[in-house]
Amino acid sequence: MHAVCLTLPTNRACADTITTVGAEAAHAARTFGVRVHLLVLDSADPADRARHAAAVAALPPTEGVVTHHLDEDAQRAFLREVIERTAHPDPDRLLDLMLPDAVSYGACTNRAFLLAAALGCASVHRRDSDSRYQWHDGAPVFPIDHELATIGLKAADAAAAVTEHTLDPADADKPVALVGASFIGELSVDLGEIRALDPDVYHDLVALWAPTGATEQERRELVADSFTGAGTDPFTVDRAVLGRPDIWRIDMCNIALDHEVYERVPLPPATDTIGSDYFLHHLVHDATLPGVTHNRHIVNYYTPERRTDSGFTAYQERYAKFLLSMLYLHPVYSEMERAGDALLDEHHHVRPGVIADSARRSATTDRAENHRRLAELDRCYRQLGGKYAEFADHLAPRRAQLLDRAQADIEDFALLIDAWGPLVRASRTAPADRLQGQGQSGGSGRARDA
Repeated sequence: MHAVCLTLPTNRACADTITTVGAEAAHAARTFGVRVHLLVLDSADPADRARHAAAVAALPPTEGVVTHHLDEDAQRAFLREVIERTAHPDPDRLLDLMLPDAVSYGACTNRAFLLAAALGCASVHRRDSDSRYQWHDGAPVFPIDHELATIGLKAADAAAAVTEHTLDPADADKPVALVGASFIGELSVDLGEIRALDPDVYHDLVALWAPTGATEQERRELVADSFTGAGTDPFTVDRAVLGRPDIWRIDMCNIALDHEVYERVPLPPATDTIGSDYFLHHLVHDATLPGVTHNRHIVNYYTPERRTDSGFTAYQERYAKFLLSMLYLHPVYSEMERAGDALLDEHHHVRPGVIADSARRSATTDRAENHRRLAELDRCYRQLGGKYAEFADHLAPRRAQLLDRAQADIEDFALLIDAWGPLVRASRTAPADRLQGQGQSGGSGRARDA
C-alpha cells in the first residue's frame, strides 16, 4: 500500500491539534486508500506530553492509519542508530545538527524526513501546532485532498486534478515536487504589534531581509508580500494551480513534499532562527520542478506562550537571527535561480553537491551587511520604546555571538547536505518496528521545535 507521512512537530501543548490532524489522517486513508503514518514529534514538557499521549490514544482506530508519538528520547535513539550506520567521522556533531539543544524549525522537519524514509513513505505532509483547519459546509477543509491528488505524479498526469495550470510544456514529464497553500489569520511572525504601533518602523524591520543592493521599490514589494499569508478571506471554493509553485503563498504549516526532493537535500538545521524550514521552497521553484499551489489555507493563531515576556524575547531574537541568515542564504538562492534546471540530473533529481558547494561559498561572505542589519535593528527597537527598547538592550551584548552563529549555521548546512544521502539510506534500512503502533511516548522532552 502506498504510504505517506503526515507529521506534526511540537514543543507546546497541542492536544486539540493532534485530534484534528488525526481526523485529517483518517480522511486521507479513507478517501485515497493510502497508509498514513501520523507522526507526532514531541518536544513538549512532560505534562503536555502526557496530554498529547492521551490525545493520540483517544484517536478513533482507522484502517490505514498508523500513529507514532515519539518523544526526544525515542527520536534520539533512532538517530543514533541511523548515524552509526553511516560511519560518519563526527557522529556527535551530526546528532547535534539533527536534534539540537535549542529550537530548530529545520531540524525537526529533517527528523520527520528521516523517519518517513524509515517508514517507507513517498511524501511528507507537515502541519503545525499553532494552526487550525477552516470549515466549509459543515466539514473541515483538509489540505491533504489537494496534496494526495497530485504529489509525486508526473506533472502531465496531475493536470486533471487541478482547476488550472500554467505548466511549461518542458516540465510536463517532471514530478510534482511540492503541493501547498498558506494561512489566514494573524501574521506568521510576531510583528503585528509593531505594524500597529509604527508602520514605518515595521517597514524598516521587514525590509531588512531583502538582498543586499535591493531597490526601494523591491523592498516595499517585499514588505507588502511578507508574513501576511492569504489574508483573512475564508475558503469558499477550491482553486489549485499546477506550474512553478507560488512559494510566497505556501507555508510550512500547510505543505506536502515529494521524497525525491527531501531525500536529497535537507533543510538548514539553524537554531533559534525563524524561516529556517523554507529552503526547499526555493529549491523546488528554482530547479523548475512543478508544484501545485492551492487555497485550502490553514487558520494561524498565536499561542499563549508567545504573549509572555520570555516568549516575546525568544521570538524577537529568532527574528533577528533570521535576518542575519539572509546574508548567507540570498547568495545560495541567487545561484540556484541562475542554475535553473541545471540543478537537476537527467532523471529530474536534485543534485545535492551543487547546493552544498554553494552553501560553502556563501559562508565566506563579508559580514558588513550583517553589522548594518544589527545596527538598524537596534535603531528600530529603540524608536519603539518600552519592551522593544529593553529587547535592544538584551540584544546588544549578543551581537558578536549572533554574527558567528549565523555563519556557523550555513557551514553546518553544507556539512549536513554532504551527510544527508548516507543518512537517508541508513534510515531506509533501519528497523522500523519500534516506530509502529499507536501512542508511543515516554522519556524526557526539552522544548525545541515549534
